[in-house]
Amino acid sequence: MQPLQFAVPLGALEAVGDVLPYVVLVLVLLNMATRGLAHRTHTKQVDQGEDAVTRFAPHTVTTIVLILASFAFMILEPHGGMVLSILVVGMFLADFFEFESRKVEARNDMTVEAPKSAIGASLVVLVYAGYQSLFFVIAPVWNAIV
Repeated sequence: MQPLQFAVPLGALEAVGDVLPYVVLVLVLLNMATRGLAHRTHTKQVDQGEDAVTRFAPHTVTTIVLILASFAFMILEPHGGMVLSILVVGMFLADFFEFESRKVEARNDMTVEAPKSAIGASLVVLVYAGYQSLFFVIAPVWNAIV
């Protein structure tokens, strides 16, 4: 009997295990695109006041799916999945506080700044997801050094 046998369908998860790193990479890129759209939407909403600033639904959905995909990756690859999950949760927290700062900017009639911390966190997640999914590209050089 395997751990989490009844909580997670491990057979189905192992079936998609080969493509899961690529799915995570695509989700990170999609999340970065929706972050840009969310910022553009928030910039327009700030002009209407604090109550008009709302969360951008596509960005919220991609973030939740990315968190779930990183947790699924942690089941297949415990070490790489744990690192990726920590980075994704950190990106989620940066997104959360960036949204709150947009509301503060709207309340105090300040200029809307770009979500710098969330962009930085997503770049770190992108680099690590790229490393996990595209390792075969650097594997010959890596194996020659290590």
